[in-house]
Order: sequence, then structure tokens, then C-alpha cells
Amino acid sequence: MAMTHVLMHSPSVGPATWAPIARRLPGSIVPSLLHVADAGPPFWPAVAQTVAEAINGLPDDAEVVLVAHSNAGLFVPAVVERVDRTIKALVFADAAVPARRGRTAVVSPENLRLLEGLVEADGRLPQWTRWFSDAEVDPMFPDPATRRIVEAEQPRLPLSYYQQEIPAAPGWDERPCGYLLFGPPYEQIARDCGWPVEHTPGRHLHQLVDPDTVTEAIRKLSHPA
Repeated sequence: MAMTHVLMHSPSVGPATWAPIARRLPGSIVPSLLHVADAGPPFWPAVAQTVAEAINGLPDDAEVVLVAHSNAGLFVPAVVERVDRTIKALVFADAAVPARRGRTAVVSPENLRLLEGLVEADGRLPQWTRWFSDAEVDPMFPDPATRRIVEAEQPRLPLSYYQQEIPAAPGWDERPCGYLLFGPPYEQIARDCGWPVEHTPGRHLHQLVDPDTVTEAIRKLSHPA
């Protein structure tokens, strides 16, 4: 059977963050979550339904591996609950890991207070890369052109997106899971998850900077022993 990687981008950014990996994984898909910014609270059903519909539309013989980056990891249980087929493996790429059951906040209370200070007059936050200085953002990208492409599609999410809690039904992790670590602040998550870990040192968008190494790590985690 053909293996299909479903590459799930964070709603804070866009599909372009997975583009180099999608080119290296034949048959992979990147469902767009750009519409989620306008879905209204709670936002998680729109995320889960979009990705689940993309998975359910794949050929019957496809072996599905779901790969979630950043805070997209929190939506994985809701996606798993909505699909009509078996997902072979789950890979969390420098991602938040949800509770095994129950609800998980998108951000901590401390980070939520920081975001409240960034909210603009329309109730939305600036684009994600605008939260930081250029000195912090530039090294996340291989070149200025790639940064422009990613920033051109970044949504401006409402503060209410970060105020939501995402549910997880028990059993979502009863399949092979793996963690792909790039670097801070996800080291503790990688240590605590209890899954196989591949470490490709880099910043949070390392899939754009070193797509060959990241692709190889995803392939390894897609074939659990």
C-alpha cells in the first residue's frame, strides 16, 4: 500500500511551512487551515473537520501518517476521532502534545497574558512572525524569499483562538506515535512523551531550512519498529 503523509500546519501560519517537505514525500497532502481565523470560537471543530475530510478523501489503499507541526499537535485527537479509516502513525514535529484525555489549553495562562498585550483594535493579533524581532525571525528561514512567501499567507488570528481548550477523547494515542524535535522550547515535551524521538537541531521552522534531513526523520518515525 502507498504511504500518504498528511502534513498539518499550525493555524498560526500556513501551508507554505510544509511545502519543501511535501515536495520530498510523494503523495503527501497539506490541508489548508487558513480559513480557521474566520471560523469563530470554538475553532477546533473547523480544524479537525478540515483535516479529517482530507484524510477521508484519500484512496482506500493509502496508509495514512498524520504529521502535525507546532500547535497543530493539539488538534490531533479531534482529527483522529473524526476519520473513517485507520491512521497508521502520528508524528509530532516540534509540536505541542495534547492531554491523553480531557482538554488542553492552546497556550498557558502566562503566555495568554503576553498575547493580550499584542491584540490590535479589531480583536486580532498581528501575524505570528510579527510577534518577534527580525533578529529572532530571520534565522527561522533559509532566505528572505521564503520568509516573504510564508508571511504573505499568514493569518491574523483572534485572541479567542488562543483562549480555547481542545478536547481529547481517550485512545487517540493507541497507535504508533513519534516526536521530531528541532529545539527550544520543546525539549521537555520530547523527553516526557515516551515515544521514539528524532532530533534534527534547528529553529521552529527547521523544515524550511533543512528539508532533506527533516524529511528523512519523518520517514523514520513513519515506520515504527
